[in-house]
Amino acid sequence: MNHKSDIAVCFGEVLWDILPTEALPGGAPMNVAYHLNQLGIETKMISRVGNDENGKGLLAFMKQHSIPTNLVQLDDHQPTGTVLATYGANHEMQYEIVKPVAYDFIDVTSETFSAVSKASHFIFGSLAARTGHSRKTLAQLLNLAEVKVFDINLRAPHYDQEVLEQLIQQTDILKLNEHELELVSDWHADISKFDDKVRLISDRYQISKVIVTKGSNGASYFDGEKFYHHPGFRVEVADTIGSGDSFLAGFLSKLISGAAPEACIEFACRIGAFVATQKGGCPVYNGGMNNLF
Repeated sequence: MNHKSDIAVCFGEVLWDILPTEALPGGAPMNVAYHLNQLGIETKMISRVGNDENGKGLLAFMKQHSIPTNLVQLDDHQPTGTVLATYGANHEMQYEIVKPVAYDFIDVTSETFSAVSKASHFIFGSLAARTGHSRKTLAQLLNLAEVKVFDINLRAPHYDQEVLEQLIQQTDILKLNEHELELVSDWHADISKFDDKVRLISDRYQISKVIVTKGSNGASYFDGEKFYHHPGFRVEVADTIGSGDSFLAGFLSKLISGAAPEACIEFACRIGAFVATQKGGCPVYNGGMNNLF
């Protein structure tokens, strides 16, 4: 039972995913905020955009989808973030991330302090921690947060081990994919078994909840004592943008509501699979998820 209101705050990048055929609003933390709001969890977004047309477009998108914009700062000097996204093998996306951009310079404000201190869950990733300014802001907000949720979401070359370990050490709920699990566990031991890798990370960093996504093979959840697995759903993939972000939102929405672990992981896989059938990370729900399964 949380002592604070069941309000989530996401911290990090909001940007445009520039696909071969179109540009779509994105950024992992904003995708999570979008889906949490769609799922009935009041969620705020701390970020920064340029005072430009791209920034205005993102703010308009957020307002259209009931994501509060009062904590999204305007930057007169840096442009709004963009990512050049191309299709790789098996519909997996490859990203070229522009730097520096506005979300590299997120400031500490009294409003951000207040929002995080009142929230039950604080969700962040590694990309906005790639530069010192936003990383310093993140460090201060982590000191205020109750349940800290780290979606590690690595994008080479925008991370280093020292910064990642500092963030993991402060984490209550860690989400990673199989590649990221391999990377983090290999820092400390040469282990072959999946369960042992997860236990190593849980024990070393004192993290009670570890979630590992496995692409088309579903996901696993370790609650500090027991593993829960789901094989995922077989769907026709449009692209994988935002699938992991929507998965996390689905998981957290059930966790916050007090659902059983099995229900959390099943619903998360369902949401992630639905988003994989759609273009971009923030598709309209309009009953499509229920019709799909």
